[in-house]
Order: sequence, then C-alpha cells, then structure tokens
Amino acid sequence: MKSYKSGNFQNQGFYKSFQPTQINKNWLLDDMEIQQLLSKADRQLGRLDMYSEYIPNIDLFISMHILKEAAQSSKIEGTQTNIEEALLEREDIIQEKREDWEEVQNYIEAMNTAIKQLETLPFSTRLIKETHKILLQGVRG
Repeated sequence: MKSYKSGNFQNQGFYKSFQPTQINKNWLLDDMEIQQLLSKADRQLGRLDMYSEYIPNIDLFISMHILKEAAQSSKIEGTQTNIEEALLEREDIIQEKREDWEEVQNYIEAMNTAIKQLETLPFSTRLIKETHKILLQGVRG
C-alpha cells in the first residue's frame, strides 16, 4: 500500500485532467493495523448478521433504524424532531415544528427510495442525485 499511487495528472491542451489508477486489480495489503481493522469489521458484520436471525420482523427493525438515523442526522442541521415526533402524522405536529418534521420525513423517504432503487440501479451519481432531490423536496434545504 505504501507504493500505491492514486493516479496521474495529464495535460489535455489548455487544462490538466486527473486520470485515476485502476482499482479493480490485485494489490497487496501489508499494513497489519489495517488488516486487523478489516478483520474486526468482518467479525462485527458476522455478529450483526447473526443477530438479524433472532429478530422476528427484520423489516420493522430496519425501518426503525432508518427513522432513528433520520432524526439524528437531521439534528446536525439544526432540525429539532425526535423519534417520537417523526412517528406522528403531519396533522399531529404543531405548526412551528412542521418544517423540521418534513425534513425528517424526506430523509426517511429518500433513504427508502434509494434502498429500493439499488435493486435495479447501480450505486451511481444518478442514484445520489435522485435521492438528494427527494431529500430537499419542499423544505428549506
């Protein structure tokens, strides 16, 4: 990994372009710390997979995790909707908190749509743009 070069700059007439190195080739990982971290991550994924076998309704678990992620992630931008409020219907949210609630709902819809689209689309700029469009739909953005 120490000799890895991410790419080269090439002159293209009046501008330079960056040409990344191919990443789909064999390479040697000789950093023990990274190997240990990868091994730990692999074990944790195995544990998560094992726990998923014990959850009777994995779809409900995932939707609750997305809800939690939406509420917590939106707080970074100053949104003040908690998980309990995110579960309420729009009409049950006081007027002052509706914009925050809508941002969290957009996050949930964007995440669910992206997950569904990954069944037919590759992870791509198109997918990211479509997801971002849903995320900012009708809110202060």
